[in-house]
Amino acid sequence: MNDPRREVLVLGGGPDAEREVSLASAAAVATALRSAGYTVHERTIDRVTLDELRDLPGDVIAPILHGPFGEGGPLQDLLERDGRPYIGAPPRAARLAMDKVASKLIAATLGASVTPSAVFDPDDPACPLELPVVVKPVKEGSTIGLFMCKTHEEWDAAHRATAARARPAMVEPCIRGREITVGIVAGEALPIIEIAPAEGLYDYDAKYQRDDTRYTARPELPAGVAERVSRDALALARAIGCACLSRADFLLTPDGTPWLLEINTMPGFTDHSLVPMAARATGVEMPTLCARLVDEAVTQRGPRPAAEGVFA
Repeated sequence: MNDPRREVLVLGGGPDAEREVSLASAAAVATALRSAGYTVHERTIDRVTLDELRDLPGDVIAPILHGPFGEGGPLQDLLERDGRPYIGAPPRAARLAMDKVASKLIAATLGASVTPSAVFDPDDPACPLELPVVVKPVKEGSTIGLFMCKTHEEWDAAHRATAARARPAMVEPCIRGREITVGIVAGEALPIIEIAPAEGLYDYDAKYQRDDTRYTARPELPAGVAERVSRDALALARAIGCACLSRADFLLTPDGTPWLLEINTMPGFTDHSLVPMAARATGVEMPTLCARLVDEAVTQRGPRPAAEGVFA
């Protein structure tokens, strides 16, 4: 189990749109690790360099960042070169999971249900799919940059806004159903959580700022759905390489089909977050959960010499 003498460097912030969520998650992880007996060093970063990272204290690194830089590969490249054990996915897995198109294609090969999707073309004003549709960034989280388009007017507005962002985006059919999620920790699926926002979409406000979203651990689901969702989530995490820590989100339609939305390699750790909530449903509180993640990082990567190349 955890060594109380081990020092953990908890990183938060980053340059991405979810910076504030990252800071809240990092603070919660730092508090939990202190409760578990670790010496914790907290640092807020932006786009840290390798030299800056190597100057920071700690035996194990907890990079609690959300978004393309912090959880999508670039920071993981630096962590590999730094050489210390760190929590979370390695670089290639981080990139595959952050890319919603790539992760859905992998999920499809594993037999999971995925909706058809189209590449967003900023030069083509026509919608490639029949309305209603969802337009969202390929590499972003927390519903940032997401648009639901039921009318041509809404599509036109979403097209203009998405084109102005000048980032890869995708178009998917808009499906309605129950939103459920499966956390993965140390190669094991946690209990399913159902999310029911008080109104509308489970968006940034519903996730982090409102208190009227309802969460149900181990919800009643049609026969076989819980087993399938857990199996699909774990199979995808293993195939991508992020079974150490991840969370897969699904929409369950009335016909009993769980449609994969995405997989995240650094789920939130705020008081509204789903992985800590699922862990509590098994009797595991935040200090024990975070200590387990540190143990997993050391077990999987262990102390090793710093790598000289990005992919060494």
